[in-house]
Amino acid sequence: MKEPDSKRKKNSKNKRQILTVTYLFVALFLAMMGYTCHYAITNRQELINNSYNGRQEILTAQNTRGTIYAAGGQVLAETQTDEDGGETRVYPYANLFAHAVGYASNGKYGIEAAGNYYLINSNAKLADKVANDMEGVKYPGDNVFTTLDVDLQEVASQSLGIYKGAVIVTEPSTGRILAMVSKPDFDPNQIDEMWDDLIRDKESTVLLNRVTQGLYPPGSTFKIVTALEYIRENPDTYNQYRYQCSGRFTHGEDSINCYHKTVHGSEDFAKSFAKSCNSSFANIGIGLDRARFGSTLRQLLFNEELPVTFAYNQSRLTIDGDTPDSEIIQVAIGQGVAQITPLHLNMITCAIANNGMLMKPYLVDCVKNYEGNIIRQFNPDTYKRLMSEEEAAALNGLMQEVVKSGTGTKLSGLPYTAAGKTGSAEYNSVKTDSHAWFTGFAPAEDPEICVTIIIEGAGSGGDYAVPIAKRIFNAYFDV
Repeated sequence: MKEPDSKRKKNSKNKRQILTVTYLFVALFLAMMGYTCHYAITNRQELINNSYNGRQEILTAQNTRGTIYAAGGQVLAETQTDEDGGETRVYPYANLFAHAVGYASNGKYGIEAAGNYYLINSNAKLADKVANDMEGVKYPGDNVFTTLDVDLQEVASQSLGIYKGAVIVTEPSTGRILAMVSKPDFDPNQIDEMWDDLIRDKESTVLLNRVTQGLYPPGSTFKIVTALEYIRENPDTYNQYRYQCSGRFTHGEDSINCYHKTVHGSEDFAKSFAKSCNSSFANIGIGLDRARFGSTLRQLLFNEELPVTFAYNQSRLTIDGDTPDSEIIQVAIGQGVAQITPLHLNMITCAIANNGMLMKPYLVDCVKNYEGNIIRQFNPDTYKRLMSEEEAAALNGLMQEVVKSGTGTKLSGLPYTAAGKTGSAEYNSVKTDSHAWFTGFAPAEDPEICVTIIIEGAGSGGDYAVPIAKRIFNAYFDV
């Protein structure tokens, strides 16, 4: 008996619907497979480095962890194997590179964490791997070559001495980090023995990398930012600025004193900056457009992600149209709610030195296999423009004046020229307690090196931070 046309049409419709749904699910499945494969390839380092990924254990059992080198070829971390095959991670410079290089146990930290993917992988030749298999020997892991300079690291660390604080030295034209010191420090060779005590001590900040994670009031170094905003709002007239400093600025019920209540007298814009006059900059701050100031802060990466591959804290400061006068006069001189990391301040300084363009800071130069063949090269990478060339030139000029006639004169009269800004940042209700800051670069007219320093509780930036910068500059220029 012949099937009715209506039933045949219905069956045909049902088949088409089933096929449509089937094709749809197949397409979704293929898309998911494609996305998973793409994600696994593009994020293979993050996946391998994930502590839940058992692949790490397989690679660690198969390969001897690679060596970490300084820019000059000195060994910063290596794995030593005894006669029984037992492995020990050794750090020849002990405390010197504690926070920059880090450690390879207890969760990994520093370059040991950032470069873990390369260190536990091996790009040895197949023939060598076969030979190692026959001898029962692990494959040699790939080696990480950093941008760190041992001589500059030693000078920075020795100069900081027993003080708590941080020093970062960079190359503004490339973003290469040449030195990174944080104190107090620790000996990564003893990290396993001291780990439990550190974890139990909730007040300990030994493991904190103050360069990248320490948040501080920027003090007068923030006048760089305030000056930039004033220049942006008054591009044609900022050099006509005049102020009569009496050592104190009063606005309503709020007042600001100059450091040690110094009376600076008649000042123009450059002198206000060079002498780091709090009264003048509070006066400048009260007249700024706060919405525009907030936009400048965002452009300078406050409350924003930084273009780095290592752990850091975001600097904290928000200004908008609702920011009260009492807060803006404090922020204008880097006090009140303003918080910044030495890393971030160094990046802003580098942008000034590099004609307004910020390069991405980086610690790893390249990865090589045990034969010295390059596996991956990390090249300088432009991030974005933080300010115009004209604005950078204006700030450079102001920072040169700090060295020539202001709070940074300990850097004057040297074979090289320098530019910078000092800071004395109050951090509690005791007005005499302050962190000492300096951030700057040299040579001023064609910057090669940028240095940012904070010394906790030391006092004046000009008295304590500038001499450290001088030692670092002298070491760099071999003076």
